[in-house]
Amino acid sequence: MTVIFLGIGSNSDREQHLRRGLDALNQLLGPLDLSPVFESDAVGVLGRRFYNMVVGAETHLSLVDLNAALKAIEAACGRRDSPSPGRITLDIDILSFGDLTGVHAGQTLPRPEVVRNAFVLWPLALLAPHAVLPGSSQSYAELWAGWQGEQQLWPVSFEWKGRALTSPALLEAQALRARIGG
Repeated sequence: MTVIFLGIGSNSDREQHLRRGLDALNQLLGPLDLSPVFESDAVGVLGRRFYNMVVGAETHLSLVDLNAALKAIEAACGRRDSPSPGRITLDIDILSFGDLTGVHAGQTLPRPEVVRNAFVLWPLALLAPHAVLPGSSQSYAELWAGWQGEQQLWPVSFEWKGRALTSPALLEAQALRARIGG
């Protein structure tokens, strides 16, 4: 079995599409480890704010087969090759696939967005703080602690199958920061 991390995002009917995506991933991969859900401004596309999260799982699928299955899940949720401008129903990206580094099956692994985008790195650091980024000597928590960027994230309350994914403590800390202007 190969340990994988996936980035999931949506800016169109966000709650519905994230839940549908999680249901499909659960059916495909079995038990899922889930990060909190964050809202962020769109990056790389013009459009509404996204809900983003990271999913950890194990798979017996090859990288090629996993990617094909993820594209099928996206399509089942309304994702098209030429979507309406700025409207992304569901986006699922392979962030890492075991210890693979470099280009494999047309994909760069780990995905460069891991260290570039807060909406990937913060949820990943919360989900797997001690896991080490393949090809690096740093854990996701260490990478997040040293992250310097301009993106802003807001934790949001989100439930899947009766389970709260974003902890009350994280939501309260964000509310406190907002009240004191930080």
